[in-house]
Amino acid sequence: MRDGRGVTIRLMLLLGVAITAVAYPALRIWDGRGHELPAASWGGVIVLAFMAFGVFFAGLPIRRFLRGRAKKPLNPLRAMRTLVLAQAAALTGALVAGWYLAQLLVLAPDLDVGSVRVLAVRLGALAAGGVLMSIAGLLTQAMCRVDKPDDGDGNTNNMENDREQPNHHDNH
Repeated sequence: MRDGRGVTIRLMLLLGVAITAVAYPALRIWDGRGHELPAASWGGVIVLAFMAFGVFFAGLPIRRFLRGRAKKPLNPLRAMRTLVLAQAAALTGALVAGWYLAQLLVLAPDLDVGSVRVLAVRLGALAAGGVLMSIAGLLTQAMCRVDKPDDGDGNTNNMENDREQPNHHDNH
């Protein structure tokens, strides 16, 4: 995130896979000792969807402003907070998806049992909710992106071009 690209799909996939890789063996041990998997409810799916839509709609005023279609000025602090919210949502969505995918993998051998299948559907919906939240975060992050201005020659104007370059042609 330091290079100016923000949260990337690669980072989110890495995070989701890492959580799945860590949680799966832990949940297998937990399940193997006769414990039930953590509770998973349809309410969680609703909360994840609500959060995803909230993050997305928080970015729309910034998008309108950057495209020159805003009717009122944009508070820069609000824009920054929206960007941070978008990045947090993208990363949290990846974590949530990885967590519920790990639980789904634990249940995979027993999917022929009806009650396990019902729980697997719920876990799949929760994992999809995490993915939805990640997508909303990435889209909102993209809405907050300010491209470098064009200097008229087709080149982007950046800090390196703005620095004064030493003049090697001076004869003292």
